[in-house]
Amino acid sequence: MAGLTYRDAGVDIEAAKQLVERIKPLAKATATPHVLGSIGGFAGLCALPDDIDDPVLVSGTDGVGTKLKLAFELGRHDSIGIDLVAMCVNDIITVGACPLFFLDYFATSKLDVDQGEAVVRGIAEGCRQARCALLGGETAELPGFYASGEYDLAGFAVGVVSRKRMIDGASVEAGDPVIGLASSGLHSNGYSLARRVLLEGEAPLSLDEAVESVGPLGEALLRPTKIYVNASSIALEHGVHAMCHITGGGLPENLPRMLPRGLGIRLDPGSWTSDPLFDLIQRRGGVADAEMRRTFNMGVGFTMVANPEEANGLLSALDESSDRAFIIGEVIEGEGVTFSP
Repeated sequence: MAGLTYRDAGVDIEAAKQLVERIKPLAKATATPHVLGSIGGFAGLCALPDDIDDPVLVSGTDGVGTKLKLAFELGRHDSIGIDLVAMCVNDIITVGACPLFFLDYFATSKLDVDQGEAVVRGIAEGCRQARCALLGGETAELPGFYASGEYDLAGFAVGVVSRKRMIDGASVEAGDPVIGLASSGLHSNGYSLARRVLLEGEAPLSLDEAVESVGPLGEALLRPTKIYVNASSIALEHGVHAMCHITGGGLPENLPRMLPRGLGIRLDPGSWTSDPLFDLIQRRGGVADAEMRRTFNMGVGFTMVANPEEANGLLSALDESSDRAFIIGEVIEGEGVTFSP
């Protein structure tokens, strides 16, 4: 009598091999001149660019959070990988780094090859937008660990910057203008609150429902996180003093992270137009302004403290590259973030 197999226990090695074969061309399409070898080995190899003086490696890791629940409910898995890449690379570019490569971790109870391929296709697209290589990753089949049809994602990005060109905020001074770049929606933060307000409770909305000013709700909520690699490259050419990725904690919690001690920021919330999705969440949930601002990006996904002499040129260059940018405030003496009436 034949004994039990690994497949009987819930792990399908053949399915994993099939997924790897489908992933190979996706990863190959993101390869840069610095990538050595290909997908399938025990480790990914990437050489340092030889035109960077005194190179410093910069790393970041993140996930997508409960935005994954929307992908499960909608049965759409081809864009969530963009979010994964964005949440990692948008962190490392704040110090002036150029992304080199990305690694992913995909874990599920039972591997669905088509689903897995769709997720990795999104990751590859995120890498293309970030101009970095999908160097490798890990697919884990963990029987009984996740609900049927669900998975978890984590990502890891590595970039490089010349030590003398690192952006550390040391040159920030009072009076410097703060430039905001438009977000593409909620990005990947605040979804636990958004889902509670919009999809649960006494009168939940449907993900298929077209909401006034928002459009189809599911599409609006699943819209991928914007990747700001191109914008950061432009900023470096215009003497930017500091950069900041607006993630969990929103503008009040993230902006102070790029400032020297003794300096704060005054923001004018009327200087940019917020996505109607934020208004919908606030109105339906009765969420206070302060809670909205520390939970969501409120329409600003990335910020820069500009050199005053370069600010107008930077704004023009960003606009020409299709990055919607606007002056949202200025650096002031003091601490923290304040909002003008």
